[in-house]
Amino acid sequence: MTSDWKNPNAVPGASAEAEKLFANHPSPVTSHRPSCDIVDLGLLGYAEASALQKRLVAARKSQAIDDVLLFCQHPHTITLGRNGKHENLLASDHVLQQKNVEFHSTDRGGDITYHGPGQIVGYPILNLAAIRRDVVWYVRMLEETMIRATAEFGVTAGRVAGKSGIWVPKANTGEEKLGAIGVHLSRWVTSHGFAYNVSTDLRYFDLIVPCGIADRKAASLEKLLGRAVSVNEAAPPLAKHFGEVFGLTMKQASYPELLEQLQRFEQPVAVSA
Repeated sequence: MTSDWKNPNAVPGASAEAEKLFANHPSPVTSHRPSCDIVDLGLLGYAEASALQKRLVAARKSQAIDDVLLFCQHPHTITLGRNGKHENLLASDHVLQQKNVEFHSTDRGGDITYHGPGQIVGYPILNLAAIRRDVVWYVRMLEETMIRATAEFGVTAGRVAGKSGIWVPKANTGEEKLGAIGVHLSRWVTSHGFAYNVSTDLRYFDLIVPCGIADRKAASLEKLLGRAVSVNEAAPPLAKHFGEVFGLTMKQASYPELLEQLQRFEQPVAVSA
């Protein structure tokens, strides 16, 4: 259930668990909030997005760029986390080819999941050393971002003990998963992130055992609301609440602007004779 987070920076829609998490660790919201660029990549292949994240992580470690939150959608893709079990992929290579679904092994945490059109994938490239050096807290705050964003649509989402991501109650069948999380950290700089089902074609989840949990199904915001919902409607609340929970000032930036920053960082420095 959701309730106001009872501290001086309380925000409507904050979950009860967030109140506990912040009880002894106030939000890093200050009079001067560090900035974070939001970059919408549109529909982008998984391999391209992974390569881009690696470049951004290198630049962030060198402090050549600010924190970045990438939003994108992927073509039909199944990814397996570094600790995932291949038997949770239920479809054969032939079936994946027939359905035009890519498969990628990754270095993120978590098990197996599906990405596709209608799903917002968020890839935060953050320097956690400047925010809070706590991986569990970081995952909980990614969940909190999605919980608060979901509340803006009048839907109550929450956590389930022992399972990451966000969940919505389903009569007689436990819960359904609305948002998944799988992260990677290197020298406290984050990559990978979260996947939030907006208008996702949920039939593709039948190709896998989602997140390795056999008795739970996936949900989408569109299915829960019983109306059409676009990613353009769902992305702004995610960006807003991401900034709130991490104490960051969110700024829109374009993909070309981001690439220009990377090129400046990666361009070899000319050495005079």
